[in-house]
Amino acid sequence: MLLAAWLGVALSLGSAVRAEVADEAVKERSMPATAPALSPETVAPAAGPAQAPAIAASGTEAEAGPVRVKVIPVRDQIGKPILYVLRRGLKEAQEAGMRAVIIDMDTPGGELGVTLEIMEALDKFEGETVVYVNKEAISAGAIISAVADKVYFAPGGVIGAAEVVMGTGADVADGMKRKVNSFMNAKIRAYNEGDRLRGEVIKAMMDPEYEFKVGEKVIKPKGELLSLTAEEAAAQHGEPARPLFSSGTFAKLDDLLDAKYGKGGYEIARLEVSWSEEVAAWLSKIAPLLMGAGLLCVFIEFKTPGFGVLGITGGLLLGLVFFGHYIAGLSGHEPALFFALGAALVAVELFFFPGTIVFGLSGAALMLGALVWSMVDVWPNEPMSVNFGGDALLAPLLNLLAGLAIACAGALALWRFLPRGWFLTRIAVAGGAGLPAQLAGVAPEAGAEADSLLGRLGVATTDLRPGGQVEVEGRRYEARCEVDAIAAGARVRVTARRDFSLVVEEVRS
Repeated sequence: MLLAAWLGVALSLGSAVRAEVADEAVKERSMPATAPALSPETVAPAAGPAQAPAIAASGTEAEAGPVRVKVIPVRDQIGKPILYVLRRGLKEAQEAGMRAVIIDMDTPGGELGVTLEIMEALDKFEGETVVYVNKEAISAGAIISAVADKVYFAPGGVIGAAEVVMGTGADVADGMKRKVNSFMNAKIRAYNEGDRLRGEVIKAMMDPEYEFKVGEKVIKPKGELLSLTAEEAAAQHGEPARPLFSSGTFAKLDDLLDAKYGKGGYEIARLEVSWSEEVAAWLSKIAPLLMGAGLLCVFIEFKTPGFGVLGITGGLLLGLVFFGHYIAGLSGHEPALFFALGAALVAVELFFFPGTIVFGLSGAALMLGALVWSMVDVWPNEPMSVNFGGDALLAPLLNLLAGLAIACAGALALWRFLPRGWFLTRIAVAGGAGLPAQLAGVAPEAGAEADSLLGRLGVATTDLRPGGQVEVEGRRYEARCEVDAIAAGARVRVTARRDFSLVVEEVRS
């Protein structure tokens, strides 16, 4: 299916393309903020060559009073956080009955799957949609602009370079690229029925082998991608002459609104990014660090008695990794269920069948798998081979490996200081009666005390199958039996000491 071509694919701008447009952008920034001539039906007489043209509002707008406009900033890589911010803004504008939404755009590009969702969201808005390129609409930003009713530019604005590449920057296989280009070109034509020129402009931005001509004039030859400055996008072409891609150039967004609706003829509602959306984006960026710290806390907890502060901290950190990506829209409910199942298996290992290993390892594997799954951009109704194949798993797996590396490095550093460390010595040594204790990394005096338990009698406080806990002289210890199993409540004798537990045998009356 065509959707298979989208998985793991990102639209991004290479440094070479940025270099090509940089000189033109600098030239634009040094020019006065003049607006190009617009199509006759939208342009009122201008006050002068250095002033932006007035864009006549419809009679309905003038009679209805000030036009209510929603301004939504797009100021980052196109990804799930941007999708949710933009979708929220569109819904708010729709519910409030606003007449127009303006996307204040400055983006280097982003994910193709998210781009398609944004295009669909913009198309659903019942009012007018406007993109203000301020200062870049590169790659995915250019394709999103093709759905808007109007595209305006700031002086020095740049748009284009929308070739499909993998998320790592590598080229997409030719067959897949042909499929993606064919689908995207059809999608853009569907959004722009009756405007053939706009579809051809976007095609020239996506396909380096497409020769873009207007009449007999070659705008873009084969072998390169199309990128346009504000001046180039506003240049007149064809018969009758019309701008290539721009509806006007304005120094500021307020100038655009003044020209479009008249001074005092509009009310602006600017979308403010919520704290939760900012947190979601921030958590997504530091996921490897959170994962490494969480795994390290869980590692230390397994080396220490009971389930205390470190275990809770580790669980919270891993939960932040998981739910941070969940908030960002990178997973559905299935990863949450697998994560919960893994946590349940680990709890079974800790509290019901300690020492069996199987439950703990299975639970840990499910939890790690769920963390990776939560970071994969999964497409619905697609087979597993598509959703989890190729490049789709690369970034999540790299995040997981980075987290594991951080955890291992921290564990090795702590292990070196474990026998003498003030904090770790205290969390590793057992407390008073009724508290569990382990023997690994304890202070020398605690080890000598454990050696003195050899031959002592105690009681199994949990089932030993083969691992569990026993109580000897009022204190609990991790213990294992080497033969069969021992039921809770049975009398036991300490026969040996291991690094992580005592070895006991059942005393039969």
